[in-house]
Amino acid sequence: MDTDRRPPVLDMTPEGEFRDPGPPRPAGLLDRVLARLGGIAVLVAAAAGGLVLAGVALLAIGILLPVMILAGAIGAGSIWWRMRRARQQGGPQAVRVVVIRR
Repeated sequence: MDTDRRPPVLDMTPEGEFRDPGPPRPAGLLDRVLARLGGIAVLVAAAAGGLVLAGVALLAIGILLPVMILAGAIGAGSIWWRMRRARQQGGPQAVRVVVIRR
């Protein structure tokens, strides 16, 4: 345990009641400057966090877009190949999409 820390001082009357600490001290120039500076720092931190999230979103789009294009090209090639094979075997000339609901 720290020996440097002192316990808080409780101001009591002889009857055993606590005394009010009194009116708060008026805020000085340093308090007002630090409050303003703290508010600005919170706004800057929030803006920086938003920029970080936007950067991560752009990075994710930059990585996922080529993957999506490649997957679409593979799917289109697969459908084209199946249609070609079906035409060669005398099958239907159009591809029908069937959705089964349960």
